[in-house]
Amino acid sequence: MNESASSASGPARVLLAIAFPLLAHWASHDGGGVPAALALADLVAFIVIDGLLALRPAPWAIFAALLAALAALARTPYAQMLLLTPPMLFNGWLAWWFARSLRAPREGLITRIVAALYGCAPGELAPPLYRYTRSLTALWAAVLALLTVVNAALALIAVPDGLLARLGYAPSPSITQEQWSWFANILNYGVIGAMFAGEYLVRRRRFHDRPETGFFDFLRRMAKLGPRFWKELFSS
Repeated sequence: MNESASSASGPARVLLAIAFPLLAHWASHDGGGVPAALALADLVAFIVIDGLLALRPAPWAIFAALLAALAALARTPYAQMLLLTPPMLFNGWLAWWFARSLRAPREGLITRIVAALYGCAPGELAPPLYRYTRSLTALWAAVLALLTVVNAALALIAVPDGLLARLGYAPSPSITQEQWSWFANILNYGVIGAMFAGEYLVRRRRFHDRPETGFFDFLRRMAKLGPRFWKELFSS
């Protein structure tokens, strides 16, 4: 990927990530297949944005084919049904990703991030901080796994577009499609955001030799790690 495309992919991915839950919630509130297809198209663009911005033929061909498929599904109930899956798949993949990083010879994801913030190798962190970051990685894996299970359960009992309802069964108990959306597209991210901010407060009280001067400096330093660091982290 050329330098201009690489620098643009980060902001573009952030905008697409912000847009998806808003589009998905709108689709669940509206109940139509067209907004559901738009939300899914946003998700597809998020996944292949690097290749699109680099003007590579294969990602553009995949993107065009999936857009055509979503356009065909937009007037059917299947677009709404497909919209049930991203919260489960996303949280499940993240839970696996965090848990997998704890297996030797890998280092925990949080351990690697904190080491990068301190400008050292993971093994060079102070032992208490090293143990804390590994425990925190395991906690993230557990919370994300729990969110996966809850999202799967709610997708089963949502009405009228949940899996059981679509298969002709009347779930009991049941929730409305909009209630499902509030959890899957809004509260999900609230839980993750609250955990992220809460962890910072805990680490601030437990460890006083932090490289950052405050929460916003912490966010700035996280962003300053750069696309290359995050790409290597996600691909390892």
